[in-house]
Amino acid sequence: MVYKNTPRPYKREYQLQKARGEHEARMERQRARRKMDKTGKDANKDGRADKREGKDVSHKKALSKGGKNKDGVSVQSRKRNRSHGGSLSKGRNRRTKNKR
Repeated sequence: MVYKNTPRPYKREYQLQKARGEHEARMERQRARRKMDKTGKDANKDGRADKREGKDVSHKKALSKGGKNKDGVSVQSRKRNRSHGGSLSKGRNRRTKNKR
């Protein structure tokens, strides 16, 4: 949405995110990444665990399905983790044209 004459309502957007549960899920993802970085080896000292470089932390049970960090997390490639059709993935177009 483009705001030409009024400022963007960041406060309202944040409240809507919390109401939809997006804020809690984002924080859960962030805690999983931080824990992985804290416990993993970091040889090049860039703040990320070496096994997580260029990869995503995936939850064994999706956060959108009610999963938590305690259900288990693993490291997957971005392509594989985002191919499941979650909110971060582009997903594939499921519409097909009827051929008659």
